[in-house]
Amino acid sequence: MTEAAENGSDTDKQAGHSVPLARGLSAKLLLLTVAFVLFAEVLFFLPSMSSFRIRWLEERLATAAAVATILVQGDPATLSRSAQNDVLAAIGAKAIAVRDGGASRLLVVSDMPPQVDAHIAINQVTVLGSMPAAIDALLFGGSRMLRVYGTVGESTKEFELVLPDYRLHRAMLANARYIVVVSLLISLFTAALVYYAIDRIMIRPIRAMTRSMLTFSSAPDDPAGVIEPEARADEIGVAERELSAMQARLQRMLSEQKHLADLGLAVSKINHDMRNILASAQLMSDRLRMVKDPTVQAFAPKLIRTLDRAVSYSENVLAYGRAQELPPARRRLRLRQLVDDVHGLLGFDPESGIEFFNAVDNEFEIDADPDQLFRVLTNLCRNAVQAMSGSDDSAIVNRLTVYAEREGSVSRILVADTGPGLPQKARENLFAAFRGSARSGGTGLGLAIAHELVRAHGGTIELVESAGGRTVFAVTIPDQPVRLDEARSNLRRPA
Repeated sequence: MTEAAENGSDTDKQAGHSVPLARGLSAKLLLLTVAFVLFAEVLFFLPSMSSFRIRWLEERLATAAAVATILVQGDPATLSRSAQNDVLAAIGAKAIAVRDGGASRLLVVSDMPPQVDAHIAINQVTVLGSMPAAIDALLFGGSRMLRVYGTVGESTKEFELVLPDYRLHRAMLANARYIVVVSLLISLFTAALVYYAIDRIMIRPIRAMTRSMLTFSSAPDDPAGVIEPEARADEIGVAERELSAMQARLQRMLSEQKHLADLGLAVSKINHDMRNILASAQLMSDRLRMVKDPTVQAFAPKLIRTLDRAVSYSENVLAYGRAQELPPARRRLRLRQLVDDVHGLLGFDPESGIEFFNAVDNEFEIDADPDQLFRVLTNLCRNAVQAMSGSDDSAIVNRLTVYAEREGSVSRILVADTGPGLPQKARENLFAAFRGSARSGGTGLGLAIAHELVRAHGGTIELVESAGGRTVFAVTIPDQPVRLDEARSNLRRPA
């Protein structure tokens, strides 16, 4: 019942993160395409209407010119009033005149209007220049009287035409409706083609990546949630491959963290009992020291060191399992004395043949947390001792050396040993817990803990050299920056 409820809540959560169709990229793309096409059509609409108005007036003037040419060759006075009205009605005009050689001649006229609202020189108008007049005629025309004049064709005569604009207004309205309908059809057809193309190329892969991310977020440990990238060479293909690689890395990281959490939980449960067992063993070892038997005196120190290592190993596991290390409490300290303390803790067995050299200058100081730096050096030195302990040949020199140097405000501690060096697998996972161990059965926690503590100091830890007969680790720690106000207050204090 609980599992079903959890599955249902996960499904609801995933559904809540899904994008509705009306707010998805597809709908936005379709609307934007339609809007952009309509905007382009609007930009085309203005010069189109202006051009239509000019052509319509030119056609009427050309028809009037043809009629005027015929009338000029004959006698316009012989035309009856009804014939003149028929000619003007066919053209839709009130009067036709011609100007030749500076003389104007009225050829046909009927109901001459008292005034003319606009005079249009047809040979001088341009498409862009007449756009305001075209929009004005489209919106407010239909009751105006126009005088149109100009030459037609190759004729030198100037023809004049007086006509009302209601026919022009109706024609422009019809043409505007036609352009609007065609524009809508073009925009919808173009939007459909663009939508189909981009949906296939972009929207579907993006939608697939979105579903993969939602599925992965709901169950990151499920391998089925990792997206399978397509064989594409464009940006979408790169994004899919990077997303797949990131999901795979995250799954491995979550698996490792789960193992660490399980380990920490298990160790915390047995920690109390282990401490009791180790305490009893330490009491027994202390009693063994009191035994005068030479054999007992020979192996008692080894037993004590073994118990100390067991305690240290348990503490390391618990320390690494903590959620977060405390920030370093940095102080100025003498490094040589700290290295001596590390040497004393390691407890070298005289029979091991391992030599320890503390080559740090007596006056060398470092700005660091004493306890955390002690843990770092202890882990590095213990790893070196364990690497050199595997050799039983007395002719081999086993030497561990710790020395330090300073450059400006940066301190550098080097831990060098004459061991066999690190294998390639250990170098590739040097500071990764449970993967960076150089020996069989090791956990690699020492270097992982040291790396974390050094980074908290703003420093670095690196493998400088690792070859047969020499391995060198370098720990670099910069001094804390001095605050200007504190420095000034220190300078103002009396000596």
